[in-house]
Amino acid sequence: MPDVRDAWLSVCRWKCDFACARPRRSPPSSPSFEQVLEEALTRRDFLRWALGATLVLAAPAWLEGVAHAAPVGFTPVRLSREDRVTVPGGYVAQVLVRWGDPLFPDAPPFEPGRLRPEAQALQFGYNCDFVAFLPLPAGTPQAGAGLLWVNHEYTDPRRMFGHDPEGQPTRENVDTELAAHGGSVVEVRRGADGSWSVLRSAPFNRRVTGETLCLITGPAAGHEWLRTREDPTGTRVRGTLNNCAGGKTLWGTVLTCEENFHAYFANAGSLAPDDPRTRVHARYGIPRGASPRRWEIHHKRFDVSQEPNEPFRFGWVVEVDPSDPTSVPRKRTALGRFRHEGATVVVSRDGQVVVYSGDDDRFEYVYKFVSRERYRPGDRSQNLTLLDEGTLFVARFHPDGTGAWLPLVFGSGPLTPENGFHSQAEVLLNTRGAADSLGPTKMDRPEDIEANPVTGAVYVVCTNNTQRTPEQVDAANPRPRNRHGHVLEIFEEGGDHAATQFRWRVFLLCGDPREADTDFAGFPKDWVSPISCPDNVAFDQAGNLWIATDGQAATLGYNDALYVTPVFGPERGRVRQFLSGPVGCEVCGPEFSPDGRTLFCAIQHPTGRWPDGGLPPKPSVVAVRHRAGRVVGT
Repeated sequence: MPDVRDAWLSVCRWKCDFACARPRRSPPSSPSFEQVLEEALTRRDFLRWALGATLVLAAPAWLEGVAHAAPVGFTPVRLSREDRVTVPGGYVAQVLVRWGDPLFPDAPPFEPGRLRPEAQALQFGYNCDFVAFLPLPAGTPQAGAGLLWVNHEYTDPRRMFGHDPEGQPTRENVDTELAAHGGSVVEVRRGADGSWSVLRSAPFNRRVTGETLCLITGPAAGHEWLRTREDPTGTRVRGTLNNCAGGKTLWGTVLTCEENFHAYFANAGSLAPDDPRTRVHARYGIPRGASPRRWEIHHKRFDVSQEPNEPFRFGWVVEVDPSDPTSVPRKRTALGRFRHEGATVVVSRDGQVVVYSGDDDRFEYVYKFVSRERYRPGDRSQNLTLLDEGTLFVARFHPDGTGAWLPLVFGSGPLTPENGFHSQAEVLLNTRGAADSLGPTKMDRPEDIEANPVTGAVYVVCTNNTQRTPEQVDAANPRPRNRHGHVLEIFEEGGDHAATQFRWRVFLLCGDPREADTDFAGFPKDWVSPISCPDNVAFDQAGNLWIATDGQAATLGYNDALYVTPVFGPERGRVRQFLSGPVGCEVCGPEFSPDGRTLFCAIQHPTGRWPDGGLPPKPSVVAVRHRAGRVVGT
């Protein structure tokens, strides 16, 4: 079995370039905790206040009268260090598709030790993350057949090729890694026995990679910072990279999010200090010298000294149409540029499309986009343009349990030429810098953000932040040196997702229930499962919250896992572990079939011998079902 520390060093190196290990350059100051609090609370009383917030802050009137959540009816599994997927009694976890599985009739078989870019472009990609199920026929509630879109976040060359390139990757290795990025579309079908299979000859099957042509749309398209020698128009870019979480639209497309894109680039220090791009690249963490991957050796587009604008072409939400294998993915610049963790789509009371997203880095922000035009059921051509025009907002959480969405609009407030912003395009290209100037709340790595389909409440997942000092504690981030993470609950004003005001409260303060600074919505701690580092979340049809984790090996000493808890009713806050992943993995991408009888789950960066008992380990998607065909979790 691999050394746990060695395994996690490898994950941190290739996933985010040790983002959590480096001292963080603080962005321009937001209002301090003392200023926001206005002396209303003392530090001695603050944590006690935060832990009691769930008892003090009542739910809004529109939430009252919601029926009790459907009971969760399984015996929780225990924390595990085993190299397998563990599920409750009566359930089976089927490996549905794994890294290297051929997706087309002419795709070659997977050959470890002989990886080639041409083959990888026809095979299931590496390190699966976000999973979306779209039923077939399109637009129907069918549950027995559909398309799976799966993100491929990043590559680990040591595990892929069996050796560490030590800063000198070959051109073939780099091209193979590029082909393993992006995403996969696979058609899947459920058999009479409940098991699922991949249709290798399905016409919908598709690979999107780090070389796939993408269009840049929205307010930033064509801006001079998006122009390169290869693309003087600033509207066409090769590939999508570091695709983490995402979302599904109401018109049948998926949104895939470019997260830790910074680590693919090199030599930002080559720009002149007074070049405005220097400041922006620094704010996004573009390396001043060589990149961790050294792709710039073979592809000059990753070398800022050669192509100073190429980093601006990444960090976007990308819309992909799985139902059309010939369609061109589109990078929607109106949704802002940052390390997007997810993009959850809902509709406001007035029909506007709203997209929630977190910037997954320490002390970064929570955002939402509200479209200008309205969603029109059945009008797909109109709906395919909705994400190009609208307003992007960033969140400020007040200590009294209220909050505000601050608009990121050129010409308003400090977003003016005097402060370095000359257009809405520049506000979006430098979303982080624009948000800094408005004073939003700096969060503990805001990741997935999901809306409950039953109550409409919005849940913000903060994974952890061990660099928050006691002086930096605030109401929405109530623990210093936050190892275990927490979950916030947002109630938009009037239940309207387009509202500019909201109320909020702490829902979970994760960790070992035996620790004093944990809280599970007030539920007795001796009835809950330990949980740490929440990451991706999903809701079942009854409105129960499912939480996948990323980092428990480092905090609890056990494998990452999948949990479920009701968010209303008498068992609100009762966290129960449903699944344990294999050694070294991150559990992500929970997604239910429309009938709730299958749970699709991605197992990313396993480090043992899972799933086939040999080397290399293979990131895979599993389909979990009850042997008797029951709804998962009941």
